[in-house]
Amino acid sequence: MIHIDRYFERIRYRGPREPSLETLRGLHRAHLFAVPFENLDIHLGRRIVLDESRLFEKLVTQRRGGFCYEQNGLFAAVLGALGFEVTLLEARVGRGDGTFGIPFDHLTLMVQLDDRWLVDVGFGDSFLEPLRLDDPGDQTRDEGVFRVAYDGARGVYARHAEGEWRDQYEFYLAPRLLVDFAGGCHYHQTSPLTTFTQRRVCSLATPEGRVTLSDLKLITTRNGQRDERTLPDEAAFQAALRTYFDIDLP
Repeated sequence: MIHIDRYFERIRYRGPREPSLETLRGLHRAHLFAVPFENLDIHLGRRIVLDESRLFEKLVTQRRGGFCYEQNGLFAAVLGALGFEVTLLEARVGRGDGTFGIPFDHLTLMVQLDDRWLVDVGFGDSFLEPLRLDDPGDQTRDEGVFRVAYDGARGVYARHAEGEWRDQYEFYLAPRLLVDFAGGCHYHQTSPLTTFTQRRVCSLATPEGRVTLSDLKLITTRNGQRDERTLPDEAAFQAALRTYFDIDLP
């Protein structure tokens, strides 16, 4: 069950509610500023199940974060409850060698308004507001320059960084259900080959940049200036979770 008022309180959103581009942009930005991208349950041995009620309980009631399946799974449910036409899309994350990951490696979203929009609140450091799906040119934002290109069935989302274009993920326009991503979700919780099992991460966009905990490394970016320091111990890690992300793990 999706309680819209409680979700709005969670992300501190007080804007319009009708299914419009203004609402979509406002919700997208507010969600990214309020709900951290994190994989802490994996390292606590807690199974992540793709059920809308359980996602709401964790991300809204418990005020936690999650990874792509959780974040975009909940966001799709919220958008649907508000009357948006939203489609879950299978995506596969780009690798350094130019290949892409496993099927159902990532969950992203498409929203149909007057135009189609690529919507994603579950990819960590990414675009803060939706990207036009049918605009193959550069889409320039304060946080970066992005491109979306597709051939009618398959698309690629790319970002310009350090002087070159880097494919972030490929996606497929065939509509999917949340249950279709169960295999990918299980893989990323259990495989020693995925970064989600290799290290803990908790990361949140801020108006000035971003703050990230990667195991005992605390990384903050403010107005383009990056600062990185190593925390001394687990107690400091837990304190940083409370200070920067309002997470107090039981």
